[in-house]
Amino acid sequence: MRDTPLLDQIRIPDDLRRLKPARLQQVVRELRAETVDVVSETGGHLGASLGVVELTVALHYLFDTPSDKIVWDVGHQVYPHKILTGRRDRIRTLRKGGGLSGFTKRSESEYDPFGAAHASTSVSAALGFAVSRDLLGRKNHVIAVIGDGAMTGGMAFEALNNAGAMKNKLIIVLNDNEMSIAPPVGALSGYLSRLISSKSFLSIRDFGLNLGDRIPEPVRSAARRAEGIARGALSGGTFFEELGLYYVGPIDGHNLDHLLPVIRNVRDSDVAGPILIHAVTEKGKGYLPAEKSSDKYHGVSRFDVSTGKMAKSGSNVPSYTRVFSDALIREARADDRIVAITAAMPSGTGVDRFAEVFPDRSFDVGLAEQHAVTFAAGLAADGMKPFAAIYSTFLQRAYDQIVHDVALQGLPVRFALDRAGYVGADGQTHCGAFDIAYMGCLPGMVLMAAADEAELVHMVATAVAFDDGPLAFRYPRGSGTGVSLPEKPEILQPGKGRILREGTRVALLSYGARLTDCLAAAEELDENGIATTVADARFAKPIDQDLVLQLARNHEVLVTVEEGSLGGFSAQVVHVLAANGVLDRGIRFRPMVMPDEFLDQDAPQRQVAQAGLDGASIVKTALAALEKKTRKPGRRPA
Repeated sequence: MRDTPLLDQIRIPDDLRRLKPARLQQVVRELRAETVDVVSETGGHLGASLGVVELTVALHYLFDTPSDKIVWDVGHQVYPHKILTGRRDRIRTLRKGGGLSGFTKRSESEYDPFGAAHASTSVSAALGFAVSRDLLGRKNHVIAVIGDGAMTGGMAFEALNNAGAMKNKLIIVLNDNEMSIAPPVGALSGYLSRLISSKSFLSIRDFGLNLGDRIPEPVRSAARRAEGIARGALSGGTFFEELGLYYVGPIDGHNLDHLLPVIRNVRDSDVAGPILIHAVTEKGKGYLPAEKSSDKYHGVSRFDVSTGKMAKSGSNVPSYTRVFSDALIREARADDRIVAITAAMPSGTGVDRFAEVFPDRSFDVGLAEQHAVTFAAGLAADGMKPFAAIYSTFLQRAYDQIVHDVALQGLPVRFALDRAGYVGADGQTHCGAFDIAYMGCLPGMVLMAAADEAELVHMVATAVAFDDGPLAFRYPRGSGTGVSLPEKPEILQPGKGRILREGTRVALLSYGARLTDCLAAAEELDENGIATTVADARFAKPIDQDLVLQLARNHEVLVTVEEGSLGGFSAQVVHVLAANGVLDRGIRFRPMVMPDEFLDQDAPQRQVAQAGLDGASIVKTALAALEKKTRKPGRRPA
């Protein structure tokens, strides 16, 4: 157990606020050490959390949380925040089943006023809190904390533009941990920031603005230039000023002597409207292995604190992401029109490896999924073969662009949907539940799902060869099933599935990664004398109507299995059955989909079992359907 005597005295922010300022640096040291120790056991987003330790302490020290609202963007940097807000006793359950979420979550704590795990939402939400406060006549403060990465999302700029046009007091902290806006900051910058955030400076500024046309233009121009220099205009302040925000910074986000007086001045100011504090920080700050790492230990598995060495996966089977990346690289060697696009997730999608081979044909557009899709549409319209590699749950953010810019024009954009289905520790916010439904309703869209890593290789090749319109293929997070990869990929015929084993009574029709569970269920059913067919649909759209009708007409029970929400593959199947009159004769049809709820984080296989999509649940569903078919009318089961 780490030696944290001062942190041990802090259960909630009220305890922190009772300390003298001189003791806060010790709190910072202990909180950073505790964060490293916790994540070494749980895994998670370490670098971002280490980068905001001082900022977290300063905000909770100076603001009356939870009455004052702190809205964290993305929420992956809130481990120190959780430790200080009554959750330290559960912090080692982070990202585990039944434990704490890895992100902010309203149902978890009153100190999390707004849940987030997708980027660029904080300013919009915080503005909502500020307007609500003013309409209700309350006096609390509202603070949005947004990183420079989240600032690349268009929604953040929409919110800044709206906030700048309003007079509701709102404090925005720009946590700049990539040095993307400001040059190195030091004592002079900190001094100027304290000066321009002071009440006296703000009063003089407002007085000058109110003079308006009463002073000659040369004097006004000179005053504006002087203020611009004093306020860091050359380091980004002018841009925010033009949006209507009062800019303060840049300041050293790891120096409490800078943070505390500046934030206090801003808190106590009478400025009407939004004020932006620009704090420069370093991801991974204070833990040497993270500081030296290229990704600053952004996302880590369990690791040894003394060395920083991460625990290795027990599986030698390649991940689906790796298989996709390798397959795309192979196809791109033979076709120079193939390009890869991702939205700030190059390593998560495998586009980083593609970029190593084809740097001029890979594009990371930042946290801007809407732009990514329309950018891909433009490439496709000019004859390129764009692969938009985006997590299923992140692609939701670009739905209008999929509809209006891609599908409506019939453009051959290839969507590679990583993290389809349950994702384990990342929980509700990253679960790829809805892509089958939201893509399947679009005219002209071709949908595929990989049952294993060999099928994924075939689907990448199929996507390259398909030029007749938009196409999407989904695959899960994590390692594959261990099947051999094909030396020569097969070009799949759109709308054609396959039968893997044949029986006579029960048909299991799988779409995607639950095929292994279907095969296991078929083995158990066969052992119980129930001959079972297993088929892999491969395509949800166009659906293999001949296969669906054959299975329905030649079996007593038809069960569809998909790791997706209501309205997905099973909806396509039931449409075929109803349109062809198959349901009129009483076929026992059972769709197995994700439950109509958001499941919390847990190990992926436990999530699948909890959702009732594992092999045992498939067997139970088939047996229940057979029992109902053979039960005599009016007879009740014993």
